[in-house]
Amino acid sequence: MNMTTPDLCDEYPQLVRGADPIFRCYGGRDFFGGRIVTVKCFEDNSRVKELVATPGKGKVLVVDGGGSLRRALLGDQLAEQAMSNGWEGILINGCLRDVQIIATLNLGVQALASHPMKTEKRGLGDVDVPVTFAGLTFAPGEWLYADANGVVLAESALVD
Repeated sequence: MNMTTPDLCDEYPQLVRGADPIFRCYGGRDFFGGRIVTVKCFEDNSRVKELVATPGKGKVLVVDGGGSLRRALLGDQLAEQAMSNGWEGILINGCLRDVQIIATLNLGVQALASHPMKTEKRGLGDVDVPVTFAGLTFAPGEWLYADANGVVLAESALVD
């Protein structure tokens, strides 16, 4: 079944909320969706590294990097680990790097932009807290669906 975010908006208009169109697609998976796991971090991807090392089947990692355009919160090694651990995708309110490699991975990845500078690992960040950006609040346990058309949220699963 080839589902798209416009299909979800047409089929479930009362159940979905659309994010502001600020993200670019970087991953190799065209459409992705799953239960939201959040991390709030600023220019420190320590918690992202911890989370992608855990099982992620059916989950999407939502990373609120505060919109920083100065450091990459995801690179090829962490993206490959996320894919290996079954994560459906990663949405980043911030930057990533290693775009050529991430584009080849079977992982949905969207971010604001790319930046070659890595973060400092200081062990900072909050996991499973509501985060707000792109005009929406992303709550842990809600469902996110994304593709090149945009990002939508729902309180429950819309796709098997």
